[in-house]
Amino acid sequence: MKSKLLRSAAAIAVMTSVGVGFSNAAQAEDLTLCWAAWDPANALVELSKDFEAQSGHTMNFEFVPWPNFADRMLNELNSGGKLCDLMIGDSQWIGGSAENGHYVKLNDFFDKEGITMDDFIPATVTGYSEWPKGTPNYWALPAFGDVVGWTYRKDWFERPEIQAEFKAEYGRNLGVPETLEELKDIATFFQGREIDGKKVYGAAIYTERGSEGITMGVTNALYNYGFKYENPDKPYDLEGFVNSEAAIKGLEFYKELYDCCTPPGSSDAYMSANIDAYKSGQVAMQMNFAFIWPGVEADPNTGGGKSGYFANPAGPGGQFAQLGGQGISVVAYSEKQDAALEYIKWFAQPKVQQDWWKAGGYSALSAVVEDPGFASSQPYAQTFLDSMAIVQDFWAEPSYASLLLPMQSRVHNYVVAGQGTAKEALDGLVKDWDEVFEDEGKK
Repeated sequence: MKSKLLRSAAAIAVMTSVGVGFSNAAQAEDLTLCWAAWDPANALVELSKDFEAQSGHTMNFEFVPWPNFADRMLNELNSGGKLCDLMIGDSQWIGGSAENGHYVKLNDFFDKEGITMDDFIPATVTGYSEWPKGTPNYWALPAFGDVVGWTYRKDWFERPEIQAEFKAEYGRNLGVPETLEELKDIATFFQGREIDGKKVYGAAIYTERGSEGITMGVTNALYNYGFKYENPDKPYDLEGFVNSEAAIKGLEFYKELYDCCTPPGSSDAYMSANIDAYKSGQVAMQMNFAFIWPGVEADPNTGGGKSGYFANPAGPGGQFAQLGGQGISVVAYSEKQDAALEYIKWFAQPKVQQDWWKAGGYSALSAVVEDPGFASSQPYAQTFLDSMAIVQDFWAEPSYASLLLPMQSRVHNYVVAGQGTAKEALDGLVKDWDEVFEDEGKK
């Protein structure tokens, strides 16, 4: 990543010196940007006031709560709707949105404006912008880097009496876990413990079934045990990779973590539920996307040095973390595409990206995250860097939704409902996914 930054330093300097350069002759437009309803979206509203002042355009925002975000916005795109001029869509949507003509291809625009994808964190370019993957065909500008990581009660971990008891039981110091097995030990240790007169629990993890929650959670175990989406040498060849012996062990681990160490009422938990469990002092650790960390620091119960952050720990098959985050695209059905492109040009500026990070957004621009002061700029900044270096993502195929639904069902039925075995769940998933790809003529 460092070498890419050095190669692109001159280009960034040019962008900074010339500014956005909005045309005064352009007609003022009312633009609508569509995204999920969450704290980063609120920060973007404030940030965008600078664009309005410079361009003369007026920004409107359509934000949809996460559980309904995909259904609402994919329906909007599939119907050719004109509500959204700009879309900050999930990474997994990029394939379908490109192939179905929902997004404007941005290559010519990037070339014209001197915007190069070499200036962005490589994983975010692959995850948010490219389709087909691994090709220089761009349908979005990386807008919000995100990844699943962990938050923990550092103040609890550092208490001498808790340290002593943990060492007596496990023979090592209580600290940030290096492996998933160590994480489970810590979660087990805290489960049911009394702290400050209150019963606490080990870990809040993703188990939600209705949208994408349990998939975004379980992959953090599956990847690290050896699960692969397909044969690396033969696309869409799933048997023995999705349901390998290593993948089965990873799924069993996730169920063990759910069974041993989660708080009551955790059968359908996703981002908000985990935030609530952590901020209310119910759990020692929580799995969640990095976007929550500014809120953790700002909270009087968990901020001010009470919390720490760590990347998803390694498993027997390596160390990986589930990619989150989104790119910003121009919707092909918009009648205001020129003005929408102006917004992307403005947003790509290094100064705006720096301000985005300061406001609570997660910039994907290498010049921001590789700045010498970045790692110490926030208590969670180094963990964000460490996590973005180990990301993997779910299918970004046009059939993304058809691939997600059976995984949600199969995994939830096993992990939460206790139906069948891990092998049966993954064997069934192979069957489901094979049918999807056969229907598409890819097998």
